Amino acid sequence: MKGRDQKIFLEALDELEKEKGILKEELLETIETALLAAYKKNYGEKDNVKVTINRNSGDVKVYSQRLIVENVENPEEEISLEDAISVKKRAKLGDILDLEINAESFKRNAIQNAKQIVVQKVRECEKRNIFNKFKEIENSIVSANVRKTDEKGNLYVDINGLEAIVPQKELSPTDKFVQGDRIKIFIGEVEEATKFTKTFVSRKSEELLRGLLELEVPEIYEGIIEIKNIAREAGSRSKVAVYSNDKNLDVKGACIGRNGMRIQTIIDELQGEKIDVVLWNEDVREFVKNALNPAQVLSVEIVEEGEDNLKVAKVVVAENQLSLAIGKKGQNSRLAARLCGVKIDIHTGSDKMAGSEEDEFKEKSAFQASLDETENIEKTSDSQNDIEVEESAFAGLSEDNE
Repeated sequence: MKGRDQKIFLEALDELEKEKGILKEELLETIETALLAAYKKNYGEKDNVKVTINRNSGDVKVYSQRLIVENVENPEEEISLEDAISVKKRAKLGDILDLEINAESFKRNAIQNAKQIVVQKVRECEKRNIFNKFKEIENSIVSANVRKTDEKGNLYVDINGLEAIVPQKELSPTDKFVQGDRIKIFIGEVEEATKFTKTFVSRKSEELLRGLLELEVPEIYEGIIEIKNIAREAGSRSKVAVYSNDKNLDVKGACIGRNGMRIQTIIDELQGEKIDVVLWNEDVREFVKNALNPAQVLSVEIVEEGEDNLKVAKVVVAENQLSLAIGKKGQNSRLAARLCGVKIDIHTGSDKMAGSEEDEFKEKSAFQASLDETENIEKTSDSQNDIEVEESAFAGLSEDNE
């Protein structure tokens, strides 16, 4: 390379480091390796050849490395001490001396031949750099700028220079964005695939809501309030179970914020999705009562059903609370069941009474049947006794007559 070309070459590497985040030194080492491979291909496989690039000037030089010995047996790999001193005054036995090879034709052609290898290495470095950057934000909430939405509904976003795609299936039904919008997204598991970095990106995940709560509620971020569970139907409604060991803390109030400001910020980010903050309780019955809010629950009984001993919460509510407890299209009870980890069976008080009256009637019928059966047995027994008495009497009369 000529002096001007060398300068342009080094400047290009500087730009690559700035724009792509690929270390200049790493690229230079890669180019040296590529040039060495090209030299060996053209001039023979020799292990004692070395190719270097001057970090300041960009000058490429090829060296033959020789071991300094007293008696030279292999001229291609060894050099006498006398000859070595003529090149380097401080040379001594056992040292490795670099002898420059005149390879101008190689210098002119080798870089062009090695260009593809260099390009491939740049791609590999860029790919690894992208993977490392995504790995730094794995399992976290990040801000992103919306770039576009394609014809399939996939959302393209920019995360501080990193391009990510939110698949249409990981978008909330209410997510409608335009270019330039600033949004929050959840970055899940990051994997290094063969050709690209595979990353789980979502606006639908329950982890997005968890992360937003940590951002907006300091008590959650600091661990004073613990999120026990989340049940979410993205774009519509979510229930969040929270708990704190601090008995003096208004847990729900801390999550909602003064005048609802904290929770409203999250609702706005989720495009109007409703959020119910539910107090977690170790007693499943109390937890189910809280989870069915805003409905007022009269009683909860936990039973186990089936071979798997599935826990079922038998819930009783007033008749005017039934639709509220179940919710629109069963959403309230469905989310409550997922939040509490139990099946929820809701009945009204009148249903309970009707069931009790039916059971009582069945018990009375069974008792009456039992009484009737006892009377029949007693009557039969009395008849048999009467016959025996009569037979005895006749028997007595016959004996008297005899």
